[in-house]
Amino acid sequence: MKIIVAGGTGVIGRSLLPKLIQNGHQVFALTRGNRSNTFLKRIGVTPVKADAMDRDAVLNAFRIIQPEVVVHQLTSLTSYNLIENARIRIIGTRNIVDACHEVGVKRIIAQSLSIACEPGLIPANEDVPLDLNAPNSRKINVIGVASLESAVAELPEYVILRYGLLYGSGTWYEKNGMIGRQVLKGEIKADDSITSFLHVEDAAQASVEALNWPNGPVNIVDDEPTTGKEWLTLFASEIGAPKPIFIDGSERGKRGASNGKAKREYGWKPTYPSWRIGFKLLAT
Repeated sequence: MKIIVAGGTGVIGRSLLPKLIQNGHQVFALTRGNRSNTFLKRIGVTPVKADAMDRDAVLNAFRIIQPEVVVHQLTSLTSYNLIENARIRIIGTRNIVDACHEVGVKRIIAQSLSIACEPGLIPANEDVPLDLNAPNSRKINVIGVASLESAVAELPEYVILRYGLLYGSGTWYEKNGMIGRQVLKGEIKADDSITSFLHVEDAAQASVEALNWPNGPVNIVDDEPTTGKEWLTLFASEIGAPKPIFIDGSERGKRGASNGKAKREYGWKPTYPSWRIGFKLLAT
């Protein structure tokens, strides 16, 4: 198929693009500049200069390429700027979906989050509503996710990938990543919040497989939701950081997520079924 990937040079995109090429697809990557052109061309991807926040540029790119499928992996996670990330999910997604309408694209695969659901005592499945009544500290993230999911659902065929917290090369969760640096300084305390993690390679593979999945949201997380006291202790040990300080309590909505639907109904199987396996590779 002829596929446009938005966010193709991001953390997931760098793993995703080669997989799409290996599966025989004709792949185009939206880019804001030319810095990644050499890498893209080397792996067989055609770069297309268009900022997703520029509606006219996106429309023009879609008119020229006439894609059959769009894979939306746009985020703004270089720094911890939730407002900018929400803007991309709201405005960038709107521009992409409008371009799909314009040229007749019927299918979209879009990155969402599994941590935006309402609070609960067990890991969330796909039927749990988004936490639209969240307090201000959490609300901007939920609004961005809700806007993205609503927009992509306008297309006849859509798959919403609700990822867990990403770890692996280029993410916050490596020794030199944002979280890694904070843990090295002892700035993060370990509590009872439950997190579902996901290795970037598993996130990329799910995007490839989702080209053939039915409509709707699906949690893409590993098999083992974990408390902050568990994962942060191992993470600190693997990167050579001090043992974290333990505190009681948990953050709103930190309940983890279930990948039962992805595994049972779609046959998705993570290469890294537990964060424990993946974290062991952080120091190598």
